Amino acid sequence: MPTIGIVLGSGLGAFADKIADAVVIPFAEIPHFPESTVPGHSGQLVIGTVGGVPIAAMQGRVHAYEGYSPAEVTFPVRVLGLLGIKTLIVTNAAGGIRPGLKRGDLILLSDHINFTGQNPVSGANDKRFGPRFFDMSEAYSKRLRRLAADTAERAGFSLAEGVYLCVLGPSFETPAEIRAFHTLGADLVGMSTVQEVIVARHMGIEVLGISCVTNLAAGIQLEPLNHEEVMETGRRVGARFTQLLTALVPSIQRDSTSA
Repeated sequence: MPTIGIVLGSGLGAFADKIADAVVIPFAEIPHFPESTVPGHSGQLVIGTVGGVPIAAMQGRVHAYEGYSPAEVTFPVRVLGLLGIKTLIVTNAAGGIRPGLKRGDLILLSDHINFTGQNPVSGANDKRFGPRFFDMSEAYSKRLRRLAADTAERAGFSLAEGVYLCVLGPSFETPAEIRAFHTLGADLVGMSTVQEVIVARHMGIEVLGISCVTNLAAGIQLEPLNHEEVMETGRRVGARFTQLLTALVPSIQRDSTSA
């Protein structure tokens, strides 16, 4: 059974093509699974191996702005946890806020800010998944960030870290909002990931987050923002992203086994 789960964000789904012995299951064929309506999200679960390590990869995800509730957005993470996932790698396309970030940069998430006004574990708590109150001081594992940074260095590039701020969407942010987010300490902005991470940590799953800077945020770049730019940048960095994950998955497995 897979012990590592991966959520592939906008434009980053090509990694799934590197999964060996793959079994592909469309979301529509999985009971109660929400179906993605966003371009760049294939909407299928791919189960197989990478470097001999069994994994389960979500090729695409759903978002609250598509009309799904927080429980529906995070239902796939619950399923992965019940399948036996101990480590979750969440990836996304993000707008760069911090000065110096460039399109195509891969950034390790060190923390997040939930600006959606929603929390997926509010309401009645199911003790089978986790406790009513739980710690989020290390939402993104320091151990996994170290492994990812070391893996990238061996491949000849570096990975900076940053704080990801999640908004509800689907409209892109205004320049005034971006200035406010920068003041709050955000380096990146996007419309996904955070609710998935909250649910993963509720279940005791260790999390690694990776953002691909697909555009610079409003007010930083002069031209209007659009989803096509997000997709194009994701495809452009796809080879480096795939190289990183392909090497990182066996590294995580080795480190977890030796711990």
